[in-house]
Amino acid sequence: MWRFIVVAAIDIMIATSGFAHVTIETQEARVGASFKAVVRVSHGCAGSATTAIRVKIPDGVIAVKPMPKPGWTLEAKTGPYGKTYAHFHNAKLSEGVTEVSWSGGKLPDAHYDEFVFASFVSADLQAGKTLYFPVVQECEKGVHRWIEIPAGKPGEHLDEPAPGVKLLAR
Repeated sequence: MWRFIVVAAIDIMIATSGFAHVTIETQEARVGASFKAVVRVSHGCAGSATTAIRVKIPDGVIAVKPMPKPGWTLEAKTGPYGKTYAHFHNAKLSEGVTEVSWSGGKLPDAHYDEFVFASFVSADLQAGKTLYFPVVQECEKGVHRWIEIPAGKPGEHLDEPAPGVKLLAR
């Protein structure tokens, strides 16, 4: 009987752990196509309200346009890309948004919200791989750095995993 209770408790913890992290709603994106990223924030920091979200844009995600959010200050940092991309509406892009942040708002721990940006996934990226979007979540008290990227080791556990998107062929 005790064994059943322990196994059931572990199963529940594993099943609900996906709700305990910052995630991206659509977990697949096509290479060479537009992608709308909806960053979901489901909790604060140990009961403290979220006051800022910062998303690092990975190489190969270009033409990023963040959505303003009422009550929050939006900042899009720009800089050079690691390479020039020639697959975006017959134009060549060598720089653009590399980080998006929303700050100055207050998302209580008991509430849930989403932070959105539109982008284009370069055709240069390899289908079948996972693309990670590191996120830093700042709270009134504390911070979560959802920046850990798996190394692909069996049984690997990450305390603060970066949200990822599996790349699909065109």
